[in-house]
Amino acid sequence: MEKKEFRVLMKHYFLMKKSAADTKKWLDECYPDSAPGEATIRKWFAKFRTGHMSTEDDERSRRPKEAVTDENVKKIHKIILNDRKVKLLEIADTLKISKERVGHIIYEYLDMRKLCAKWVPRELTIDQKQQRIDDSKQCLELLHRNKTNFFCRYMTMDETWLHHHTPESNRQSAEWNARDEPTPKRGKTQQSAGKVMASVFWDTHGIIFIDYLRKAKTINCDYYIALLERLTDEIAKKRPHLKKKKVLFHHDNALCHKSMNTMLKLNELGFELLPHPPYSPDLAPNDFLLFSDLKRMLAGKIFKSNEEVIAETEAYFEAKDKSYYKNGIEIGRSL
Repeated sequence: MEKKEFRVLMKHYFLMKKSAADTKKWLDECYPDSAPGEATIRKWFAKFRTGHMSTEDDERSRRPKEAVTDENVKKIHKIILNDRKVKLLEIADTLKISKERVGHIIYEYLDMRKLCAKWVPRELTIDQKQQRIDDSKQCLELLHRNKTNFFCRYMTMDETWLHHHTPESNRQSAEWNARDEPTPKRGKTQQSAGKVMASVFWDTHGIIFIDYLRKAKTINCDYYIALLERLTDEIAKKRPHLKKKKVLFHHDNALCHKSMNTMLKLNELGFELLPHPPYSPDLAPNDFLLFSDLKRMLAGKIFKSNEEVIAETEAYFEAKDKSYYKNGIEIGRSL
């Protein structure tokens, strides 16, 4: 029996108030070798419910070969350039051609793919982008004026949480497997609740000092000013070459860093503050070097106390060669 004849029988059963399942059962009994599938029956029942009682195929807007023309290719390209998120069905409705032909033109003729947007921490405004340019130019001018003096005086800091347990990344958990071996599995894990915040002050010679703040505590303006006062004491002991030089100090735009009291304290200490553009971790040596390497080292390890985390962190930094800090700052600030 032909498809059209089966459709007439389906329509007959639909008008008799039968369900798609009953219709499928009846057709299987009468035509066991050629009855349509249940999905086909449900599709036609859904069409009949909308009031479209014709058993003929819907008329196609154009033949496939007629749809793929230079004119349609140009039109589709223009539509996409005007709206990168436009859907295939919307283009098809606009040009009165099938969705399949639209997809064929986009993939095969325009060589385009629809990709999900890449997640970034924040999209910068025009003003913020301009601020990045201005601040970077200011730092470069200072650097080119006297490169040796710049790195001799440069000092930076930032804070980060150190967890008792940091899960391995997907790349770190990768293993070599033979083709006939099962794919390795790992359970979903999260960072531990136990943690300590490390405030790291360092320069091209290495770590000056690290302050550790326990969980449930916060770094406010007063606490940060106390750290800056401690920094001056550490500089006097560990960086005697800066005794008669003005420190070039760099930190990010955290609230406690940018408060009026902090600015007054930096001025009182005689520090020259380097600008840091808003939302720019890629310009901070702590983020693109020091902390990222530290977190990779800690990933997968489990500690029972803050003291264990602190001891591991201290040992890690002490084992680093002086060139690690020097190259990290010089390469990063020169880019």
